[in-house]
Formats: sequence, structure tokens, C-alpha cells
Amino acid sequence: MEFRPRDHVPLLTAVCSVLALGLVFGAATQSIPTTYVPHPGDAVLAAIPHLNAAFSLTAIGTIALGWRAIRRGNVARHRALMGTSLLLFAAFLTGYLWRLTLVGTTPFPGPEVYYRYVYLPVLAVHMLLAIVCIPLLFYALLLAATRPVAEVYETHHRTVGRIAAPLWLISFAMGVGVYAMLHHVF
Repeated sequence: MEFRPRDHVPLLTAVCSVLALGLVFGAATQSIPTTYVPHPGDAVLAAIPHLNAAFSLTAIGTIALGWRAIRRGNVARHRALMGTSLLLFAAFLTGYLWRLTLVGTTPFPGPEVYYRYVYLPVLAVHMLLAIVCIPLLFYALLLAATRPVAEVYETHHRTVGRIAAPLWLISFAMGVGVYAMLHHVF
């Protein structure tokens, strides 16, 4: 019996989501041994947050344009823009996890009142949305990647995409806000 990914999208979504979130939580809890991660040098580690902000801002644009393209019926442009968004997210996540594993979290440099009433709520919502987006994105991606375009319309891709795209946009925007508070505002 042949294994066809298109017949197992929920299972593949679950496996990919668990692996991705396992990496994130492993890096966040410093559970990944640094001996497994190459050290790129202090200059590269210092540049990662700034590169990630650029990736995030660019992804906000590509997600918004991809959403607009599909609303106008331009499937090819939608696919290209959402694929670009996914690559930007992968680049962001690679840099984020690399730095997080080697350096750990960045301490908040501002006053306690901003930390408690602005930074932490924004960070918490950003993290929650990012966690929720992972399985939604994998599901929508796997539905689109395992079917011809004509068949995608018969799946839940559109419904999931309508939920995932705005959450993804908000998560990226809040991530840029977190970056700004950590590296520029204070």
C-alpha cells in the first residue's frame, strides 16, 4: 500500500507541528546542547535580531499581498507570495532559534512598569499567536502542496487560510513591536 501525503494531511500537520514546536520550546528552555549548534561569531549573533525584524516586516508585506492576490483570484501570485512568506518565516525561525540556543533570551532593558504592563502582554499575545499559527500554517500549506490547484478549492484550505493569515500578520507585527522595545525604544 502506497503512502500518499494528500491522504494524511492532518497526521502530517500534527507531526510537523510537534517537531517545530519541540524545537522552539527546546531552544527557549535551553534544552538543546550548544555543542550541536555552530557558533557563528558574536557579530552574526548580534545581527540576527535586526535581520529577523527585516524578515518580519517583509513577511507582513508578502502575507498582505498574498491575501490580496487570492481575493482577486490570482492563484499563481498568491502561491508565490505565500511561499515567499513561508521562506521568510523559516529564515526568521532559523535565526531566532540559533540565537536563542546560543545566547538565551534578551533581557528587557526598560522600566519595570513598561515591562509588566506593555512588554509582557505584547510578548505573551505574540507567543500565543505564533504557537497557534504553526499547525494552521502547516495544514494550509500541506493541503495546497499535495493537490492540484483545482482540488484545493474542495478542501479546508480557504477556511484555514482566512484564520491563519490575519493571525500570522498580527503575530509578525507584534514580534516587530517586541523587537522595537528590546532594541530601540529603551
